[in-house]
Amino acid sequence: MVVEEYEGQSLGEGGGFRGAREEDEKVFVATQWQLMWWRFRRHKLAMTSAFILSVFYVIGLFCEFLSHTDPVTSYVDVAYIGPQKIHFIDDGSFSPYVEGIIGERDPKTFKKVYTTNPEEKIPVSFFCKGYPWTFLGLVNSDRHLICIDGGAEGQYSRAAPFVLGTDVLGRDLYSRIMAGTRLSLSIGLLGVTISFVLGITLGGISGYYGGWADNVIQRIIEITRSIPTIPLWVALAASVPRDWSIVQIYFGITVILSLVAWTELGRVVRGRFLSMREEDFITAARIAGASDTRVILRHMVPSFTSHVIAAATLAIPFMIISETALSFLGLGLHAPAISWGVLLQATQNVQSVAVYPWLMTPAIPVIIAVLAFNFLGDGLRDAADPYGG
Repeated sequence: MVVEEYEGQSLGEGGGFRGAREEDEKVFVATQWQLMWWRFRRHKLAMTSAFILSVFYVIGLFCEFLSHTDPVTSYVDVAYIGPQKIHFIDDGSFSPYVEGIIGERDPKTFKKVYTTNPEEKIPVSFFCKGYPWTFLGLVNSDRHLICIDGGAEGQYSRAAPFVLGTDVLGRDLYSRIMAGTRLSLSIGLLGVTISFVLGITLGGISGYYGGWADNVIQRIIEITRSIPTIPLWVALAASVPRDWSIVQIYFGITVILSLVAWTELGRVVRGRFLSMREEDFITAARIAGASDTRVILRHMVPSFTSHVIAAATLAIPFMIISETALSFLGLGLHAPAISWGVLLQATQNVQSVAVYPWLMTPAIPVIIAVLAFNFLGDGLRDAADPYGG
Protein backbone atom coordinates (compact mmCIF):
# COMPACT_ATOMS: atom_id res chain seq x y z
CA MET A 1 0.00 0.00 0.00
CA VAL A 2 1.24 3.43 -0.92
CA VAL A 3 0.59 5.95 1.77
CA GLU A 4 0.84 9.69 1.10
CA GLU A 5 1.42 12.06 3.98
CA TYR A 6 -0.46 15.38 3.76
CA GLU A 7 -0.43 17.71 6.73
CA GLY A 8 -0.16 14.80 9.12
CA GLN A 9 -3.10 12.93 7.49
CA SER A 10 -2.74 9.57 5.71
CA LEU A 11 -4.63 8.98 2.46
CA GLY A 12 -4.73 5.29 1.57
CA GLU A 13 -5.46 3.61 -1.73
CA GLY A 14 -9.07 2.95 -2.66
CA GLY A 15 -10.19 6.50 -1.95
CA GLY A 16 -10.67 5.88 1.73
CA PHE A 17 -9.63 9.40 2.72
CA ARG A 18 -8.91 8.17 6.20
CA GLY A 19 -7.09 11.39 6.95
CA ALA A 20 -10.19 13.43 6.14
CA ARG A 21 -12.31 11.22 8.37
CA GLU A 22 -9.79 11.49 11.18
CA GLU A 23 -9.77 15.26 10.77
CA ASP A 24 -13.58 15.35 10.94
CA GLU A 25 -13.56 13.22 14.05
CA LYS A 26 -10.96 15.49 15.64
CA VAL A 27 -13.17 18.51 14.95
CA PHE A 28 -16.26 16.77 16.34
CA VAL A 29 -14.62 16.01 19.70
CA ALA A 30 -12.65 19.27 19.97
CA THR A 31 -13.48 21.75 22.70
CA GLN A 32 -14.59 25.31 21.99
CA TRP A 33 -11.15 26.66 22.89
CA GLN A 34 -9.42 24.17 20.57
CA LEU A 35 -11.61 25.24 17.68
CA MET A 36 -10.88 28.88 18.46
CA TRP A 37 -7.13 28.22 18.54
CA TRP A 38 -7.20 26.37 15.19
CA ARG A 39 -9.10 29.20 13.57
CA PHE A 40 -6.92 31.89 15.13
CA ARG A 41 -3.82 30.08 13.89
CA ARG A 42 -5.08 30.46 10.32
CA HIS A 43 -5.11 34.26 10.71
CA LYS A 44 -1.48 34.94 9.80
CA LEU A 45 -1.69 38.69 10.39
CA ALA A 46 -3.07 38.14 13.88
CA MET A 47 -0.36 35.59 14.66
CA THR A 48 2.32 38.03 13.49
CA SER A 49 0.75 40.79 15.60
CA ALA A 50 0.70 38.51 18.64
CA PHE A 51 4.42 37.88 18.20
CA ILE A 52 5.17 41.61 17.83
CA LEU A 53 3.18 42.47 20.95
CA SER A 54 4.94 39.69 22.87
CA VAL A 55 8.26 41.31 21.92
CA PHE A 56 6.93 44.70 23.06
CA TYR A 57 5.92 43.35 26.47
CA VAL A 58 9.26 41.58 26.88
CA ILE A 59 10.93 44.92 26.13
CA GLY A 60 8.73 46.62 28.72
CA LEU A 61 9.56 43.95 31.31
CA PHE A 62 13.33 44.08 30.76
CA CYS A 63 13.67 47.70 29.65
CA GLU A 64 16.51 48.47 32.08
CA PHE A 65 18.56 45.56 30.79
CA LEU A 66 18.00 46.65 27.18
CA SER A 67 18.84 50.31 27.92
CA HIS A 68 22.50 51.29 27.87
CA THR A 69 22.17 54.66 29.62
CA ASP A 70 20.06 55.85 32.52
CA PRO A 71 16.90 57.23 30.84
CA VAL A 72 16.36 59.91 33.50
CA THR A 73 19.91 61.24 33.81
CA SER A 74 20.72 64.37 31.81
CA TYR A 75 23.94 65.01 29.90
CA VAL A 76 23.48 68.53 28.55
CA ASP A 77 26.88 68.47 26.87
CA VAL A 78 25.56 65.96 24.34
CA ALA A 79 22.11 67.51 23.75
CA TYR A 80 20.49 67.03 20.35
CA ILE A 81 22.99 64.53 18.99
CA GLY A 82 21.60 62.86 15.88
CA PRO A 83 21.27 59.07 15.47
CA GLN A 84 24.65 57.43 15.72
CA LYS A 85 25.73 54.38 13.75
CA ILE A 86 27.21 51.27 15.34
CA HIS A 87 29.96 49.71 13.22
CA PHE A 88 30.17 45.94 13.62
CA ILE A 89 33.17 45.14 11.40
CA ASP A 90 36.62 46.56 12.08
CA ASP A 91 39.62 45.48 9.96
CA GLY A 92 37.70 42.50 8.59
CA SER A 93 36.68 41.05 11.97
CA PHE A 94 33.61 41.35 14.17
CA SER A 95 34.51 44.13 16.58
CA PRO A 96 31.61 46.54 17.26
CA TYR A 97 32.49 50.15 17.89
CA VAL A 98 31.16 53.69 17.65
CA GLU A 99 33.06 56.69 16.43
CA GLY A 100 33.87 59.49 18.84
CA ILE A 101 31.80 62.69 18.79
CA ILE A 102 33.15 66.21 18.52
CA GLY A 103 30.83 69.10 19.40
CA GLU A 104 31.52 72.64 18.27
CA ARG A 105 29.50 75.84 18.59
CA ASP A 106 28.58 77.49 15.28
CA PRO A 107 29.78 81.12 15.59
CA LYS A 108 26.92 82.41 13.43
CA THR A 109 23.89 80.51 14.71
CA PHE A 110 25.33 79.60 18.15
CA LYS A 111 23.95 76.12 17.53
CA LYS A 112 26.07 73.22 18.69
CA VAL A 113 27.10 71.09 15.73
CA TYR A 114 28.31 67.52 16.23
CA THR A 115 30.64 65.63 13.93
CA THR A 116 32.09 62.15 14.20
CA ASN A 117 35.78 61.45 14.53
CA PRO A 118 36.65 58.37 12.43
CA GLU A 119 40.04 58.20 14.08
CA GLU A 120 38.50 57.57 17.51
CA LYS A 121 36.93 54.12 17.76
CA ILE A 122 35.15 53.35 21.03
CA PRO A 123 34.57 49.59 21.53
CA VAL A 124 31.02 48.37 22.19
CA SER A 125 30.47 45.36 24.45
CA PHE A 126 27.54 43.01 25.01
CA PHE A 127 26.21 41.72 28.34
CA CYS A 128 28.47 44.15 30.15
CA LYS A 129 28.37 46.36 33.22
CA GLY A 130 26.68 49.75 33.12
CA TYR A 131 24.52 51.89 35.38
CA PRO A 132 22.89 50.03 38.33
CA TRP A 133 19.20 49.16 38.14
CA THR A 134 16.60 47.08 39.96
CA PHE A 135 14.37 44.52 38.25
CA LEU A 136 10.78 45.16 39.38
CA GLY A 137 12.13 46.46 42.68
CA LEU A 138 13.33 42.97 43.64
CA VAL A 139 16.69 42.13 42.06
CA ASN A 140 19.63 44.53 41.81
CA SER A 141 21.88 44.37 38.77
CA ASP A 142 24.24 46.41 36.62
CA ARG A 143 24.24 44.17 33.54
CA HIS A 144 23.05 45.48 30.19
CA LEU A 145 22.62 44.05 26.73
CA ILE A 146 24.93 46.63 25.19
CA CYS A 147 27.24 49.33 26.50
CA ILE A 148 30.57 50.91 25.73
CA ASP A 149 33.81 49.94 27.38
CA GLY A 150 34.18 52.05 30.49
CA GLY A 151 30.44 52.71 30.69
CA ALA A 152 30.34 51.71 34.33
CA GLU A 153 32.67 54.61 35.11
CA GLY A 154 30.26 57.12 33.63
CA GLN A 155 31.95 57.69 30.27
CA TYR A 156 28.77 56.80 28.39
CA SER A 157 27.64 60.43 28.68
CA ARG A 158 29.98 61.28 25.82
CA ALA A 159 30.40 58.01 23.98
CA ALA A 160 27.19 56.01 24.30
CA PRO A 161 25.90 54.53 21.05
CA PHE A 162 23.08 57.04 20.56
CA VAL A 163 21.36 54.92 17.89
CA LEU A 164 18.22 57.10 17.98
CA GLY A 165 19.86 60.37 19.03
CA THR A 166 19.41 62.43 22.18
CA ASP A 167 16.88 65.00 23.38
CA VAL A 168 17.23 68.57 24.64
CA LEU A 169 18.82 67.38 27.91
CA GLY A 170 21.17 64.89 26.26
CA ARG A 171 19.18 61.83 27.36
CA ASP A 172 19.45 58.82 25.06
CA LEU A 173 16.20 58.50 23.10
CA TYR A 174 16.59 54.73 22.58
CA SER A 175 16.84 54.09 26.33
CA ARG A 176 13.88 56.38 27.02
CA ILE A 177 11.71 54.62 24.43
CA MET A 178 12.58 51.28 26.06
CA ALA A 179 11.53 52.68 29.45
CA GLY A 180 8.39 54.29 28.03
CA THR A 181 7.26 50.95 26.59
CA ARG A 182 6.59 49.60 30.08
CA LEU A 183 4.42 52.52 31.18
CA SER A 184 2.42 52.97 27.98
CA LEU A 185 1.61 49.27 27.52
CA SER A 186 0.85 48.68 31.20
CA ILE A 187 -1.67 51.54 31.18
CA GLY A 188 -3.44 49.79 28.31
CA LEU A 189 -3.66 46.48 30.19
CA LEU A 190 -4.61 47.98 33.54
CA GLY A 191 -7.14 50.33 31.97
CA VAL A 192 -8.82 47.55 30.00
CA THR A 193 -8.92 45.37 33.13
CA ILE A 194 -10.82 48.09 35.01
CA SER A 195 -13.09 48.65 31.99
CA PHE A 196 -13.57 44.89 31.78
CA VAL A 197 -14.81 44.72 35.38
CA LEU A 198 -17.05 47.80 35.04
CA GLY A 199 -18.46 46.71 31.68
CA ILE A 200 -19.31 43.16 32.75
CA THR A 201 -20.70 44.21 36.14
CA LEU A 202 -22.87 47.13 35.03
CA GLY A 203 -23.72 45.66 31.63
CA GLY A 204 -24.63 42.34 33.27
CA ILE A 205 -26.89 44.01 35.84
CA SER A 206 -28.53 46.05 33.09
CA GLY A 207 -29.18 43.07 30.81
CA TYR A 208 -30.05 40.44 33.42
CA TYR A 209 -32.37 42.36 35.72
CA GLY A 210 -33.74 45.02 33.36
CA GLY A 211 -36.30 47.43 34.79
CA TRP A 212 -35.18 50.62 36.50
CA ALA A 213 -31.59 49.39 36.84
CA ASP A 214 -31.41 48.96 33.05
CA ASN A 215 -32.86 52.43 32.48
CA VAL A 216 -30.42 54.12 34.87
CA ILE A 217 -27.32 52.36 33.53
CA GLN A 218 -28.30 52.95 29.91
CA ARG A 219 -28.86 56.66 30.55
CA ILE A 220 -25.40 56.86 32.16
CA ILE A 221 -23.89 55.17 29.09
CA GLU A 222 -25.74 57.46 26.69
CA ILE A 223 -24.73 60.62 28.57
CA THR A 224 -21.08 59.50 28.77
CA ARG A 225 -20.96 58.64 25.07
CA SER A 226 -22.64 61.88 24.08
CA ILE A 227 -19.90 64.06 25.58
CA PRO A 228 -17.06 64.80 23.15
CA THR A 229 -14.06 62.69 24.11
CA ILE A 230 -11.33 65.34 24.26
CA PRO A 231 -13.28 67.83 26.46
CA LEU A 232 -14.21 64.95 28.75
CA TRP A 233 -10.56 63.91 29.00
CA VAL A 234 -9.52 67.49 29.70
CA ALA A 235 -12.15 67.92 32.42
CA LEU A 236 -11.30 64.66 34.17
CA ALA A 237 -7.52 65.09 33.81
CA ALA A 238 -7.76 68.65 35.18
CA SER A 239 -9.32 67.22 38.34
CA VAL A 240 -6.12 65.29 39.11
CA PRO A 241 -4.15 67.24 41.77
CA ARG A 242 -0.82 68.55 40.50
CA ASP A 243 0.93 67.64 43.75
CA TRP A 244 0.25 63.92 43.32
CA SER A 245 3.20 61.57 42.95
CA ILE A 246 3.97 59.89 39.63
CA VAL A 247 2.40 56.63 40.83
CA GLN A 248 -0.78 58.40 41.93
CA ILE A 249 -1.05 60.25 38.62
CA TYR A 250 -0.45 56.97 36.77
CA PHE A 251 -3.38 55.27 38.49
CA GLY A 252 -5.49 58.42 38.26
CA ILE A 253 -5.05 58.65 34.48
CA THR A 254 -5.74 54.91 34.16
CA VAL A 255 -9.01 55.23 36.09
CA ILE A 256 -10.02 58.27 34.00
CA LEU A 257 -9.48 56.38 30.75
CA SER A 258 -11.38 53.38 32.13
CA LEU A 259 -14.38 55.51 33.13
CA VAL A 260 -14.65 56.65 29.52
CA ALA A 261 -13.94 53.30 27.83
CA TRP A 262 -16.22 50.89 29.74
CA THR A 263 -19.42 52.03 28.02
CA GLU A 264 -18.80 50.15 24.76
CA LEU A 265 -18.12 46.87 26.55
CA GLY A 266 -21.10 47.48 28.84
CA ARG A 267 -23.43 47.68 25.85
CA VAL A 268 -22.00 44.50 24.35
CA VAL A 269 -22.45 42.60 27.62
CA ARG A 270 -25.99 43.95 28.06
CA GLY A 271 -26.97 42.76 24.59
CA ARG A 272 -25.58 39.28 25.24
CA PHE A 273 -27.37 39.03 28.58
CA LEU A 274 -30.67 40.12 27.04
CA SER A 275 -30.41 37.42 24.38
CA MET A 276 -29.32 34.70 26.81
CA ARG A 277 -31.48 35.18 29.87
CA GLU A 278 -34.44 33.38 28.25
CA GLU A 279 -32.37 30.50 26.89
CA ASP A 280 -33.33 26.98 27.97
CA PHE A 281 -30.11 26.27 29.87
CA ILE A 282 -30.53 29.48 31.88
CA THR A 283 -34.13 28.60 32.71
CA ALA A 284 -33.04 25.09 33.72
CA ALA A 285 -30.39 26.53 36.04
CA ARG A 286 -32.99 28.75 37.72
CA ILE A 287 -35.41 25.84 38.15
CA ALA A 288 -32.59 23.80 39.67
CA GLY A 289 -32.31 26.46 42.37
CA ALA A 290 -29.16 28.27 41.21
CA SER A 291 -28.80 31.78 42.56
CA ASP A 292 -28.59 34.79 40.27
CA THR A 293 -24.87 35.13 41.01
CA ARG A 294 -24.22 31.50 40.06
CA VAL A 295 -26.33 31.78 36.90
CA ILE A 296 -24.39 34.85 35.80
CA LEU A 297 -20.87 33.75 36.74
CA ARG A 298 -21.17 30.01 36.06
CA HIS A 299 -23.43 29.88 33.01
CA MET A 300 -23.78 33.24 31.25
CA VAL A 301 -20.37 34.88 31.40
CA PRO A 302 -18.35 31.79 30.28
CA SER A 303 -20.57 31.38 27.22
CA PHE A 304 -19.36 34.65 25.67
CA THR A 305 -15.94 35.02 27.29
CA SER A 306 -14.26 34.71 23.89
CA HIS A 307 -16.26 37.67 22.53
CA VAL A 308 -15.42 39.77 25.58
CA ILE A 309 -11.70 38.96 25.21
CA ALA A 310 -11.81 40.06 21.57
CA ALA A 311 -13.61 43.29 22.53
CA ALA A 312 -11.11 43.97 25.32
CA THR A 313 -8.18 43.43 22.95
CA LEU A 314 -9.64 45.97 20.54
CA ALA A 315 -10.04 48.42 23.45
CA ILE A 316 -6.34 48.40 24.41
CA PRO A 317 -5.29 50.58 21.41
CA PHE A 318 -7.82 53.18 22.55
CA MET A 319 -6.15 53.26 25.96
CA ILE A 320 -2.66 53.62 24.48
CA ILE A 321 -3.68 56.43 22.14
CA SER A 322 -5.63 58.15 24.91
CA GLU A 323 -2.66 58.14 27.30
CA THR A 324 -0.35 59.30 24.52
CA ALA A 325 -2.71 62.15 23.60
CA LEU A 326 -3.22 63.28 27.20
CA SER A 327 0.50 63.20 27.98
CA PHE A 328 1.31 64.96 24.70
CA LEU A 329 -1.09 67.76 25.64
CA GLY A 330 0.44 67.98 29.12
CA LEU A 331 -2.74 66.72 30.82
CA GLY A 332 -1.57 63.19 31.62
CA LEU A 333 1.76 61.89 32.82
CA HIS A 334 4.66 64.31 33.01
CA ALA A 335 8.39 64.21 33.71
CA PRO A 336 10.11 62.49 35.40
CA ALA A 337 7.66 59.75 34.34
CA ILE A 338 8.58 58.23 30.97
CA SER A 339 5.92 57.15 28.50
CA TRP A 340 5.57 57.43 24.74
CA GLY A 341 3.24 60.40 25.20
CA VAL A 342 5.69 62.17 27.52
CA LEU A 343 8.49 61.66 24.97
CA LEU A 344 6.33 63.16 22.22
CA GLN A 345 5.86 66.36 24.22
CA ALA A 346 9.17 67.49 22.71
CA THR A 347 7.50 67.54 19.26
CA GLN A 348 4.93 70.20 20.17
CA ASN A 349 7.27 72.77 18.65
CA VAL A 350 7.17 72.36 14.88
CA GLN A 351 10.52 74.12 14.53
CA SER A 352 12.18 71.57 16.82
CA VAL A 353 10.79 68.71 14.72
CA ALA A 354 12.08 70.34 11.53
CA VAL A 355 15.57 70.74 12.97
CA TYR A 356 15.67 67.53 15.05
CA PRO A 357 13.38 65.04 13.23
CA TRP A 358 14.53 62.07 15.32
CA LEU A 359 12.42 63.43 18.20
CA MET A 360 9.41 61.97 16.35
CA THR A 361 10.81 58.45 16.77
CA PRO A 362 8.55 57.58 19.79
CA ALA A 363 5.56 57.82 17.43
CA ILE A 364 6.77 54.69 15.61
CA PRO A 365 6.20 52.21 18.50
CA VAL A 366 2.80 53.85 19.14
CA ILE A 367 1.74 53.19 15.55
CA ILE A 368 3.11 49.63 15.54
CA ALA A 369 1.48 48.73 18.88
CA VAL A 370 -1.92 50.16 17.91
CA LEU A 371 -1.94 48.40 14.54
CA ALA A 372 -0.79 45.12 16.11
CA PHE A 373 -3.53 45.24 18.75
CA ASN A 374 -6.14 45.97 16.07
CA PHE A 375 -4.99 43.06 13.90
CA LEU A 376 -4.84 40.79 16.95
CA GLY A 377 -8.36 41.85 17.93
CA ASP A 378 -9.63 41.09 14.43
CA GLY A 379 -8.10 37.62 14.64
CA LEU A 380 -9.60 36.98 18.08
CA ARG A 381 -12.98 38.24 16.91
CA ASP A 382 -12.94 35.80 13.99
CA ALA A 383 -11.71 32.99 16.25
CA ALA A 384 -14.51 33.68 18.73
CA ASP A 385 -16.91 32.31 16.08
CA PRO A 386 -15.10 29.12 14.97
CA TYR A 387 -18.19 27.87 13.15
CA GLY A 388 -18.29 30.94 10.90
CA GLY A 389 -17.15 30.97 7.30
